[in-house]
Amino acid sequence: MSKLHFKYGAMNSGKSDTLIKTAYNYEERGLGVVVIKPAIDTKGDKLIVARGGHQRSVDILAHPDTDLRQAVSRLLAEKKQLHCILIDEAQFLTPEQASQLFSIAKLDNLSVIAFGLRADFKSHVFPGSRRLFEIADNIEKLPTMCQCGSQAEFNTRKINGNYVFDGDQVAIDGEAEVTYDSLCGPCYIREGGTI
Repeated sequence: MSKLHFKYGAMNSGKSDTLIKTAYNYEERGLGVVVIKPAIDTKGDKLIVARGGHQRSVDILAHPDTDLRQAVSRLLAEKKQLHCILIDEAQFLTPEQASQLFSIAKLDNLSVIAFGLRADFKSHVFPGSRRLFEIADNIEKLPTMCQCGSQAEFNTRKINGNYVFDGDQVAIDGEAEVTYDSLCGPCYIREGGTI
């Protein structure tokens, strides 16, 4: 039976790079892959763009009302040979879509690997991530480093280079002078984050 995997990490932990490499490895062996990205992530349009510069086209651009199981079923009818579903920015999925990924793994017998953030810049868990933590068969943390050299746990938002801790949960990296950084707990608190 196939499994639902959730690989999470703070910003800069290589989630998109890992997804792109995983897709390459499957396809190099002649195994079919479907790549999904939530439409709210406008960075790269219909591409997954990793910080290291690698890119990968998206098969399904998922809007909040997209039924992922139906969308994958349509591709399965076309491609016939699917072995793995890969999702970038899984934190932006709805809880219902995360549950649909579980159904794809268990009822359609396709491996599903979702990559995403655990929490936002205010340290609040994203709804899609929460659901994945509840139902995933395997959960793996992808580590990254804070500017001080410790392991980073928290995502921080910067606007014009300054840390901010107020605002909407979602602001896409690279738009309107928004960038993100990852910090360890002590650095997060020193910069103004509250727990």
